[in-house]
Amino acid sequence: MAKHDRIKLLLKDDFVKLEDVNIILLGVGGVGSFCLDCLIRSGVKNITIVDFDTYDETNQNRQMWSEMHEGELKVDALKKHYPDIKIINQRVDEQWVWDFDFDEFDLVLDAIDDTKAKLALAQKCYKKLISSFGSAKRIDATAVKVDDIWKTYGDKFGSKIRYELKKRGFKKKYKVIFSSEEARIKEKGSFMGVTATFGLFMCSEVVKRLVK
Repeated sequence: MAKHDRIKLLLKDDFVKLEDVNIILLGVGGVGSFCLDCLIRSGVKNITIVDFDTYDETNQNRQMWSEMHEGELKVDALKKHYPDIKIINQRVDEQWVWDFDFDEFDLVLDAIDDTKAKLALAQKCYKKLISSFGSAKRIDATAVKVDDIWKTYGDKFGSKIRYELKKRGFKKKYKVIFSSEEARIKEKGSFMGVTATFGLFMCSEVVKRLVK
């Protein structure tokens, strides 16, 4: 069998939608790297990734390929494993979001941590946005959920996002991956079982949206 035959069996004629979609993925850390791998293994061809960071030893408990590329830029390292992706070495901050032209992309995947940038993405790209809330500080992968922004709960980071969006008069909906598990610690400890689940949920949301 060929590489994508098994997912073609599952999606049938809808598989071509995965081949045709144009996606931009912001952040390729513990969430984004697993989302990227899932998208490519599922047959998505047109992916642009945006990140500014380099791999260090602390990434190795949760980020795809990190143990092989310590000290390298994440986007350059991932290009070696997924040669067809397009890469942008850039910190995703609020100003970059407002300045960047997202028109060519069908879906915008947000796996970043910057609060102001996340708010800007919601305001600018909500129609095609799938966003990730906090995946750190948790160990229960079964508590990971997907819902629209206004139905999320159990996450102080998410609560802050909702509060700030309301202050800006934002009332639209977009999909968010979040956890209902309360954070176990204050520090940013992380467990791959949860962070990777967030990334796989994000990939699943892409597929569901395309074949709906």
